[in-house]
Amino acid sequence: MNNHPYHMVNNSPWPITGSVGVMSLASSMIMWFSQKKTMMMTISLIIIIMTMIQWWRDTIREATFQGLHTKKVEKSMKMGMILFIISEIMFFLSFFWAFFHSSLSPNMEIGMQWPPMGIKTFNPMNIPMLNTMILLSSGMSMTWAHNAMINKNLSQMKQSLLITISLGLYFSYLQAYEYMESTFCMSDSIYGSTFFLSTGFHGIHVIIGTIFITVSTMRVYKLHFSKIHHVGFESSAWYWHFVDVIWLFLYMSIYWWGS
Repeated sequence: MNNHPYHMVNNSPWPITGSVGVMSLASSMIMWFSQKKTMMMTISLIIIIMTMIQWWRDTIREATFQGLHTKKVEKSMKMGMILFIISEIMFFLSFFWAFFHSSLSPNMEIGMQWPPMGIKTFNPMNIPMLNTMILLSSGMSMTWAHNAMINKNLSQMKQSLLITISLGLYFSYLQAYEYMESTFCMSDSIYGSTFFLSTGFHGIHVIIGTIFITVSTMRVYKLHFSKIHHVGFESSAWYWHFVDVIWLFLYMSIYWWGS
């Protein structure tokens, strides 16, 4: 028995395998760009994905079956998630900074106008507006799921989580369709760079959030959560609401104001 409320983590191979995977992924992407060889990058992605699956499996086992996540540990994990989301906000802030730096005072190289000459922007009332409604609706269904958990309504929680996952997948599909229909690409001046970097990274975050919620849904079906023990689910809800808020800023600044 421990005489403290902390979780002393056992030795684990996953930090090492994760580091090797990330390092080899960075190297193999250079190989992909220069020589168009993708085998090493595929192997690196497999290493990273397998590491994540097994590391999170271990964390779920420690929390759900071994009872190692005390209130003190849960509090620290929540604080870690909050700090992670703050770091993600700073990450997106750099994209907004680049966008407004170039759009508020366009220089000579782009014709001293915004959008730059020759760029045909998206109509913000078409797919971007639909995607906004989809993400706002998914935020509502996620809140519904959280409320259902607090009220111990398992059937409503399953239903609302499945709705959230479906809306997340629909958003990703529409964004992929929008990219395919785009009349400009990432190399089309600073507009193309800032547009595809900011919306593309947001799209990646939507995919990650959808996977996060899918894992939480699987855990709901396995009865891993309770009214007082659901840090994993709560973290996925926080992450999804963060994705929603970032999209609102992207829509208002890049799609509506910037076009």
